[in-house]
Amino acid sequence: MTVWDDLVGQDRVQKQLGAAARDADALVTAVSAGEQMPPGSKMTHAWLFTGPPGSGRSTAARAFAAALQCTSPDRALGGAPGCGFCDGCHTSLVGTHADVEVVRTDLLSIGVKETRELVRRAQLSPAVGRWQVIILEDADRLTEGAGNVLLKAVEEPAPRTVWLLCAPSLEDVLPTIRSRCRHLTLRTPPVDAVADVLIRRDGIDPARAASAARATQGHIGRARRLATDEKARARRAAVLKLPLRVDDVGGCLRAAQELIDTATEDAKQVSEEVDVKETEDMKAALGATAGGRMPRGTAGVMKELEDKQKRRKTRTQRDSLDLALTDLTGFYRDVLALQLGSQIALANVDVRDALDRIARSSTPERTLRRIEAVIACRRALDRNVAPLLAVEAMTMALRAG
Repeated sequence: MTVWDDLVGQDRVQKQLGAAARDADALVTAVSAGEQMPPGSKMTHAWLFTGPPGSGRSTAARAFAAALQCTSPDRALGGAPGCGFCDGCHTSLVGTHADVEVVRTDLLSIGVKETRELVRRAQLSPAVGRWQVIILEDADRLTEGAGNVLLKAVEEPAPRTVWLLCAPSLEDVLPTIRSRCRHLTLRTPPVDAVADVLIRRDGIDPARAASAARATQGHIGRARRLATDEKARARRAAVLKLPLRVDDVGGCLRAAQELIDTATEDAKQVSEEVDVKETEDMKAALGATAGGRMPRGTAGVMKELEDKQKRRKTRTQRDSLDLALTDLTGFYRDVLALQLGSQIALANVDVRDALDRIARSSTPERTLRRIEAVIACRRALDRNVAPLLAVEAMTMALRAG
């Protein structure tokens, strides 16, 4: 099994990264021997991976990092870096390699303080590996100030440091940063390929794997969660009933409130376990007594932790809402396909009766307006509109069509 096995449906990207990894390996070997690297190298110090959610941006970045750190003896015999079995590959993939830093955030943004720490690390020479690799999975969440801090490091990189940035699109990254990166675009993986991965890697029943892959339209992470989490399947089923519940104003308001309550409960469940452990660990580190009394001068640290946990809970709630809105968009997409007599495969065949009912009682024009209402709700949430107000406006627009 090579490091590229989890990179589903991205043959072109895999080929480019494989060529760059071979050139990177040749470069390190040449420098170690005091030789010059021949011109035309496909390796560079900064990469930007873009693609729709679920396309595998972070998976591609991790696989490339593993290939850069590969220590397989087969390389000397002409083998490609990225064997998947050596210590360099294995530790890079599982997140324990000393020279591979993976940065992701469960907050709304990445600030200047965290970015400065990354830049400081990027100036260090590799400790045990062949390269110092920084993977920034949420480059689109950099604040403007943080982006300016990162720009300097990308402009003047250390000799053996590689930046791997991930974002949904080019427009989500500062122009000054993206102009200094080599850009790779990933596509949405084919549904059949996603189902195959779920069967092969996760041991999921073929029928359930196919259903999850079809329902999420090739989003690998969501497909895995839908196939393995009963609660996720129940939440999706509840969301897909919403179009049938907006016949009157009362139904619209109730549906909106239930959607918000579900997202809030999701955020609470996700954050509670993490928050409790974080708080206890922080208290222990600050020297809290057995009765829970905190030493003097530590109130500011605890307040900073509480603020961080609050921001994380807000992010989790928004992510849960966005997932529900994505499912809702998929529902109306299927309705539109039925109304237009399209031959494309339906994503939500498990609720075919509801799709047929909405399709018969409406028109393609009204369905398009409903899709636009869902998209408008997502944009409103991005602009920090109160979630309940945004969702209520959406459900009322769904009723009006």
